[in-house]
Amino acid sequence: MHAGKNFGLLEAIIWTRRDIFRFVLISSIPTALYALLDLKWLSIPWLPLALIGTAVAFIVGFKNNATYDRMWEARKIWGSIINNSRTWGIMVRDFITNIHANKKLSEDDLNSIHRRIIYRHLGWLTALRHQLRQPKPWEYMDNSYNKEYKRYFKVPEEEISMEDELKKYLSPAELKYILSKKNKATQIITKQSEDLRSLLEEGYIEDFRHMEMENMLKAFYDDQGKSERIKNFPYPRQFATLNLYFVWLFVILLPFGMLTEFDKLGDHFVWLTIPFSTLVSWVFKTMERIGESTENPFQGGANDVPITNISQVIEVDLREMLDEEDLPEVTPPVNNILM
Repeated sequence: MHAGKNFGLLEAIIWTRRDIFRFVLISSIPTALYALLDLKWLSIPWLPLALIGTAVAFIVGFKNNATYDRMWEARKIWGSIINNSRTWGIMVRDFITNIHANKKLSEDDLNSIHRRIIYRHLGWLTALRHQLRQPKPWEYMDNSYNKEYKRYFKVPEEEISMEDELKKYLSPAELKYILSKKNKATQIITKQSEDLRSLLEEGYIEDFRHMEMENMLKAFYDDQGKSERIKNFPYPRQFATLNLYFVWLFVILLPFGMLTEFDKLGDHFVWLTIPFSTLVSWVFKTMERIGESTENPFQGGANDVPITNISQVIEVDLREMLDEEDLPEVTPPVNNILM
């Protein structure tokens, strides 16, 4: 997520400079043929081109609205994870007690149970965000311009493995079990439910409180499933593909429609086709690229939902509920990019 006031103009130009070079070349060839070789037949009427441009604008706008909805839904899901995690923290601390227990535990032993369950939840957050950062074939982080921009920020899930991070939150036996599973986040919630059942049987949770805590685990599964839906189901390829083709069709035809319009202004004005065609093409293609960079909100790009930062905030909140003092730092934005 970009955490600055806005992207700088220079950043936008650098991000799209390869397209700009292509637009200059595409507009220069017909302009040179028209002006130097007097190939007047190259020009096409402006009216059909304007109709194509209007259609392309609608298509690009539709895509940008749809991809924004995907990104905003992802942010709402992780907002729900924040709220549910805080609720989980107070439930663990206040619902698991000695009140109905057959065997009373010391305060330290109760705190150990609270810590085990809360740390396992932090393990779930860790496993989930690592799974969401796994690349998919339809994502765009392998594009040259995205690879280049990634020099300005780092994706933590690419710097440290899931196993190394989970060691901080799970016991060795649980870690070995979880790593043997395909969907590790799902199995961590399963372990939480098993733990709650054991505590219920031992009398450390009463029936009503156990039911409420199980409902909270269901809410975590709901949030996980919604995140996986966005991650595993791309913006429909038929829309994305035709959108790209239509934009490039308009870009290629654009200078041919401008030739006559600028030639009407007088001698040598036809050369203005190059800068104006480049400018209009840049606007349309950049709008299309904005939608492209927004449609996969967990791919590890500069416009992602900052799930790493959100997980760090949750960790600080929950560990403070345990009255811990040696808390991790929440990573600040790097070059205005928050991951």
